[in-house]
Amino acid sequence: MRTDVPSSRLTNWNIVPLRGQTSMRLEPELWDALAEICTRERQDLKSLVHQIEAAGYTGGRTSAVRVFVVQYFRNAASEMHGISPPALYQKHPARDLVSNGQDAVF
Repeated sequence: MRTDVPSSRLTNWNIVPLRGQTSMRLEPELWDALAEICTRERQDLKSLVHQIEAAGYTGGRTSAVRVFVVQYFRNAASEMHGISPPALYQKHPARDLVSNGQDAVF
């Protein structure tokens, strides 16, 4: 057995999104970021993952969640500094989840 391979930092959580109960493996920092987003948006993790899936991201669920977290905080940072988000970011459907005025709580 190899002992020089570091163990994974990924943490497994069970969730129940649109496509049924499953588990997602993310880094602890991403779970913390999701918890912060849920607090800011006043919703639970299940609802947030439902919204991310409904946005129509073409990758897998875990990939969609990672992209959403990055985009969410890029949008927040852009708004803080009074600049528009990058053009690529503006075209992604997940952006609407945090900038449509309904859910944003910045």
